[in-house]
Amino acid sequence: MSGRTGILVIKLSALGDMILAFPAFARIRAAHPDARITLLTTPAFAELARSSPFFDAVDPGGRPRRFAEFMALAQRLRRSRYARVYDLQNVDRTNLYFQLLRPFPPTWSGVAAGCALPHRNPGRMRMHTLERQAEQLNHAGLAPVEPVEPGAAAAPDVAWLAARADPAERTSRPLALLVPGASPKRPRKLWPAENFAGLARSLLGAGFAVSIVGGPGEAEVGEVIAAGAPGARDLTGRTSLAQLARLGEVAAVAVGNDTGPMHLLAAAGAPAVSLFSSDSDPSLCAPRGRVQVIRRPHLEDLEVAPVLAAALGTAALCERSTT
Repeated sequence: MSGRTGILVIKLSALGDMILAFPAFARIRAAHPDARITLLTTPAFAELARSSPFFDAVDPGGRPRRFAEFMALAQRLRRSRYARVYDLQNVDRTNLYFQLLRPFPPTWSGVAAGCALPHRNPGRMRMHTLERQAEQLNHAGLAPVEPVEPGAAAAPDVAWLAARADPAERTSRPLALLVPGASPKRPRKLWPAENFAGLARSLLGAGFAVSIVGGPGEAEVGEVIAAGAPGARDLTGRTSLAQLARLGEVAAVAVGNDTGPMHLLAAAGAPAVSLFSSDSDPSLCAPRGRVQVIRRPHLEDLEVAPVLAAALGTAALCERSTT
């Protein structure tokens, strides 16, 4: 182990998972204030990581697709001679990275066979991501020990990200944000666009300003919803993550599918209604904050009325709690 320096953190995807890892990133940074900390990630999250207060360097080559890229990553990991690695992805791919560093691997926190700082809980995959990562770092010896009971972990702190954008303009009407996107590979996580349009019409009628938000990949569905709800503002593909966090700070309510922007909005303080199908389990990955979850086996069976009632109730309850 002589001559080893630096810390490597591994987190490859996705946006919601990345946001849920912010508390772990912050805790690692606090535990190693003088170390050079590198994040191994993917290109989609390199800019976000570089803008954060957690890392000194970012390696976006964490998911090589060709053999030459894989060998180049292995060489980089060996050459860097990290003193410690925190694997927050903990999948077969990253477990293999550990094995490639034998016979003298760095001190490794994760679930890779033979690692020095294993996450020892056999029920770890039945924990919410926030508590699971907190427990992993507890087992790695990071102080102070964090509580890991269900619901114990607070929402991620995204104030540093919001600070990178100008404050969102406040309007005379309460702002409702609709988040109609999700991973293209997970279509069962999508509430139908026409239902979002119906919700938007009802919210407009109830006196809300309505904005539709999401990434460039949601531009088409944003157009459909805006066309079905005249007066709704389509911001899909037009906001940075920092601007989205600013919108979350002023929103009266956010309603959306199980997708990364909902994690960001809820963490920024938006009262939220998060829609889940049987394709994902909110007890493991729901946004954390002032969040109400509505779950149906098939989201196409979820009508507008209960979502509207939850949105109005959530907005009103949170308004009373702040006055």
